[in-house]
Amino acid sequence: MVEIARPKRKYDSRRRQAQAAATRRAILDAAQRRFERDGYVATTMEAIAADAGVALKTVYSAFATKSGLLRALWDLLLKGDLDDAPVANRAWYQEIVAEPDPARQVRLIAANGRAVKSRIGPLLAVIRDAATVDQDSAALWNLIQTDFYENQTVLVASIDDHGGLRPGLDRTVATDILWTLNHPNVWLLLVGERHWTPDQFEAWFAGVAAEQLLGVQTGFPSLSR
Repeated sequence: MVEIARPKRKYDSRRRQAQAAATRRAILDAAQRRFERDGYVATTMEAIAADAGVALKTVYSAFATKSGLLRALWDLLLKGDLDDAPVANRAWYQEIVAEPDPARQVRLIAANGRAVKSRIGPLLAVIRDAATVDQDSAALWNLIQTDFYENQTVLVASIDDHGGLRPGLDRTVATDILWTLNHPNVWLLLVGERHWTPDQFEAWFAGVAAEQLLGVQTGFPSLSR
């Protein structure tokens, strides 16, 4: 009997990549729920694997350590997608830098700051707390602070280049002011602790930043509750 050779199945790399991406996202989603609900210390890799419906080995293969998983989750939420481009290369950030009207620049900073913090706020509190007990998380927290200040420096320089900074305000002090107003800790205090709405935060931020940086009153809406 002659055996008929069957054609070999083609290896579908795109399908495997899609499956791997879906598995990775399921792990990240499960980690976010666990970290934000239980905190960093109480969350285990075993619990994340169970929630994601994957083997524990799969979680370790993808992220190596719990701190590595926390860092990957931060990166995803900060950027809002799986694109590797840093914040400075994002279209919304470049739009702010290129905008010629300083008043509109401030409004764009407030709007985009609100959008980013809506994603990262709860996880940022997790990282801040984890930094006190975990060396890798402490390094991540320090990196967040450094990158954030550098991004504010670029924004202030652009506002100044467009003639927006009020008289007598130099770039260093202006950056300190913007860094403070835009810092995620302020969001955690006002929105997380005092239960301001994101709309209230954005309006307050835009108004105070315009006054402090540009020296103009914007007439932002009442924030009474």
